[in-house]
Amino acid sequence: MYRVWNYVTNYSLLLIGGAGLALAWANSAPDSYHAFVEYPLVQNFLIGQAEYEGGTLTRTLTLHFLINDVLMALFFAIAAKEVWEAVILEEGSLRGRKALTPLIATAGGMLGPVLVYLGLAALLGILPETGRGWAIPTATDIAFSYLVGRVVFGAGHPAIRFLLLLAIADDAAGLVILAIFYPTGALAPAWLLLSIGAAVAVFVLANWLPRWLDRGDQLRRRSTWVRKRLSFWPYLIAGALSWYGFQEAGIHPALGLLPIVPTIPHADRAFGIFAEAEVHLTDLLNWIEHHLKMPVQIILFFFGLANAGVEFSAIGAPTWLVMFGLLVGKPVGIFALGWFAARVLRLGLPDGMRLPDLLVVGCVAAIGFTVALFVASVAFPAGAIQDAAKMGALFSFGAAFMAILAGMLARVQKVKD
Repeated sequence: MYRVWNYVTNYSLLLIGGAGLALAWANSAPDSYHAFVEYPLVQNFLIGQAEYEGGTLTRTLTLHFLINDVLMALFFAIAAKEVWEAVILEEGSLRGRKALTPLIATAGGMLGPVLVYLGLAALLGILPETGRGWAIPTATDIAFSYLVGRVVFGAGHPAIRFLLLLAIADDAAGLVILAIFYPTGALAPAWLLLSIGAAVAVFVLANWLPRWLDRGDQLRRRSTWVRKRLSFWPYLIAGALSWYGFQEAGIHPALGLLPIVPTIPHADRAFGIFAEAEVHLTDLLNWIEHHLKMPVQIILFFFGLANAGVEFSAIGAPTWLVMFGLLVGKPVGIFALGWFAARVLRLGLPDGMRLPDLLVVGCVAAIGFTVALFVASVAFPAGAIQDAAKMGALFSFGAAFMAILAGMLARVQKVKD
């Protein structure tokens, strides 16, 4: 396992810092906090929160929209990069028989929370008004889960790689859920042609064509010229067009860079999520990712600041739906389908990993935080239900203590690097 501890720690501290500041601000001066988050940056802008006034569409670019819908696109692009490499590379972690058990366990880790969430909502008689939040507890926060996983298992335990595979697959499924089930407005799928066209155009013109023209040229002069002179600019332009296409199509624009990520030249190997060894790879995709690390850390600080500002008085039924969906549904679902894959389907577990370790992995993966907060913000309109659901996402930090206790009870043997 390559060292990613420093990056994940920095990422986590900044995100926690933003969330903690938001909680303190919202509970001490809620009016000024909400005025800050919804501060209008530009009126009648090309992008922003849409409203109809007298039948005319107007958009206001607020700070919240800038963070959640524009800047968070960079965070989801990095997540998409890891998923893309795990799927497309010959040695990708989500390919082949070795990935089947964590993939099946991932399905359990998404189905379990949904069943718990909807079941509790039906039992409490609040299903109609809270039903849209079913996807909130399906999320797994990769960085925080990895952080806690290292505390419980140690960096060299095979359960850590299993956890990362599960979290990457969870992210991939989460992106699909966001795109399909949580449109931001009336769907206008024709606008997706702009995103598809931008992706095809930049792949052909900036990636495939220079390599095709360099056939037989060992110096690869055209590809080198494109890489040195144009660099990331064609992909930035294509990304902006794709983002706009998603916005106009009614699909959450934070996912707008996803069609562009596969078009960027990439290496034929990967070292794992945010691996430090990847700084030695010279392909454009890894270059972009590593130059985005610091900006994305800052973006996640502001994401925590803009989304975690929930008053404690907002705690309500949706809080418990999300929390129990994560803390109960996630571990049970992962263990149940993981056991089914390993024992019934005879796919097995990684060498050195036991069935009790699988349950502990499920507890670690129950930390939803970042993506759970994001889904809560799009599942419900601003108000009491959204705030209560966000509080449930924040309470998922309890999974860290649950995982540490489960690790002690399961007598997990830590394995160092």
